[in-house]
Amino acid sequence: MDTQIQHADIYALSHHHRFQWEEAQNSYVILFPEGMVKLHGGAGEVLKRVNGKATVGDIVADLKATFPDADDIESDIIGMFELAFSKGWLRKV
Repeated sequence: MDTQIQHADIYALSHHHRFQWEEAQNSYVILFPEGMVKLHGGAGEVLKRVNGKATVGDIVADLKATFPDADDIESDIIGMFELAFSKGWLRKV
């Protein structure tokens, strides 16, 4: 399975997974039949932009504009995509 994330790639949440804000956890979470993953910090900011239409490059550009003072944000975003894809939370469209 190719996990090399490219700027032109488009991802969507994997089937049987749901992304939402969970008030009780005070964070974004991914829900799936086997459980729940609590997302910390910028992970939720990345995944809330994954919609099956935006490219990785679009999401990187949006987050860079939203958080202009964040150092090395692009590598953090790509790292989140790599993690989410390797865990099966995301599928390539």
